[in-house]
Amino acid sequence: MVTKSVLKPRYYGKGSSDSPDPIDVHVGSRVKLRRGLMNMSQSSLAEMLGITFQQVQKYERGANRVSASRLFHLSQILDVGINFFFEGYNVKNPAQAYGFSESKQEDFTWLEGTEGDLMERKETLELVRTYYQVQDEAVRKNFIKMLKALVASQS
Repeated sequence: MVTKSVLKPRYYGKGSSDSPDPIDVHVGSRVKLRRGLMNMSQSSLAEMLGITFQQVQKYERGANRVSASRLFHLSQILDVGINFFFEGYNVKNPAQAYGFSESKQEDFTWLEGTEGDLMERKETLELVRTYYQVQDEAVRKNFIKMLKALVASQS
């Protein structure tokens, strides 16, 4: 008699606690981040997608999953590649998730007690928006050099 082995799926979706899947939460936070950087309201994004702003809220919280086709439309509207929504996932160090190295000068341990994602903070969004309002690339690069010098002087 041949016994049939029962294969369990590798992915079970939401757990019994009905908490959102961490990947859905991450994708949603990246949608919120990019929308914020573009100074776009949930209502505006919802209108462009043909959905309600409440649905956008659910996506951003990870309460509802973003389908592949919707993710594609989001990438077009938010002017990013699909990979943007997954960048930084599963990175334990929040600074590493945003491309910082682990050199001695870049100590982000003081951020560990900070609630929420560094890139979702109002202060961060304001800084990035203001930075990109400077049209001269040389001026932006000099600003970065000045900030790095300021950090070095604090050591």
